[in-house]
Amino acid sequence: MADLFENTEPAGKVVQPLADRLRPKRLEDVVGQEHLTGPEGALTRMIRSGSLGSLIFWGPPGTGKTTVARLLAGETSMAFEQISAIFSGVGDLKKVFEAARLRRAQGRQTLLFVDEIHRFNRAQQDSFLPVMEDGTVVLVGATTENPSFELNAALLSRARVLVFHPLESESLERLLARAEAAEGRALPLDGQARAVLLRMADGDGRAALSLAEEVWRAAGEGEVFDAEMLQKIVQRRAPVYDKSQDGHYNLISALHKSVRGSDPDAALYYLARMFDAGEDPLYIGRRLVRMAVEDIGLADPQALVIANAAKDAYDYLGSPEGELAFAQACIYLATAPKSNAAYTAFKSAMAAAREHGSLLPPKHILNAPTRLMKETGYGEGYQYDHDLPEAFSGQDYFPEAMGRRTFYDPPERGFEREIRRRLDYWSRLRRERAGRQG
Repeated sequence: MADLFENTEPAGKVVQPLADRLRPKRLEDVVGQEHLTGPEGALTRMIRSGSLGSLIFWGPPGTGKTTVARLLAGETSMAFEQISAIFSGVGDLKKVFEAARLRRAQGRQTLLFVDEIHRFNRAQQDSFLPVMEDGTVVLVGATTENPSFELNAALLSRARVLVFHPLESESLERLLARAEAAEGRALPLDGQARAVLLRMADGDGRAALSLAEEVWRAAGEGEVFDAEMLQKIVQRRAPVYDKSQDGHYNLISALHKSVRGSDPDAALYYLARMFDAGEDPLYIGRRLVRMAVEDIGLADPQALVIANAAKDAYDYLGSPEGELAFAQACIYLATAPKSNAAYTAFKSAMAAAREHGSLLPPKHILNAPTRLMKETGYGEGYQYDHDLPEAFSGQDYFPEAMGRRTFYDPPERGFEREIRRRLDYWSRLRRERAGRQG
């Protein structure tokens, strides 16, 4: 088998990676981002108009962000500068800005591509603002993280965010076809193995081409790999489902309904399947928090605490140790008493707020910081609950034109049994005091 891995390149020759060799030379050659680079795409329209402003490219790895930035510079005849926030500091930025100022003085603008821009701190991000405003650079930042959370509002207000999508199977297949044309040979994979390779790439074009290279290096003359052999060669398992497609939503739906149905065994099974498929653990954590507030609520107030603690434990431990924290939370949620009373109460309150959003609260519960407000009745008749028996006044707090409403109706389950007891007690006191006043 040793001859299968023998290097056939001449000694001393530097082999350029396939992904670099196949890097598009024109914007229209970019695969999988037609909403940006197609004939009517956002970037195509910008170039056609002759006006290119600063941009933020948001999307997963291997979707063409760097390539598109280079092509934009070429299409607009700008000088191209590239830095990475991982390896650059304030000193590096100053040098880049000064070089851009010199070019501008000579009549040429600079397109500055900043990879992983979200890794710059707030002060470093602010340093881009003056050179963006005076036209020294056209900034193109690339990030895999949500810009709304990771970038300064001031920076975002000066740049347009463009979303790069994971590559669909059809787009990845087009890349493989280009690779086969460039190599002058077909990939030595049967149909099933080829489909598995596309799933392994998981929407990443660079990963698809790197996997293809590994396959060509490993294959002997006339050898064709099946799916099982492919996974042994590249030492990578195919995702059980495509995270952007139905499998993703089917499994999270099954997990959620198993928790809601108080079946910890089924819930653990679907949780394990999602981990095995390579699902983002923090997505799972967010869904567990949602289950805690939607399906358990105040029947067990500890459910939300446990779900949040599991997320923190995963942040601290990482994978795979942190996955056990999610499993523990999943079991707790599935075995907790269930109630959607808080969930339905909030929905009802939102509907009422939209219907009666213009009504003022009753004057007796409004503060009166000025004499005019006191004279017009603000705060008049308010009773301080702590000064009264049972620390309860029984006053009405709804707008007068609206009347009392009941949104929250807790069931006789879990901790909400105690909440129901309190509400019934206060309701009785309210009726008694209203009767005495009448």
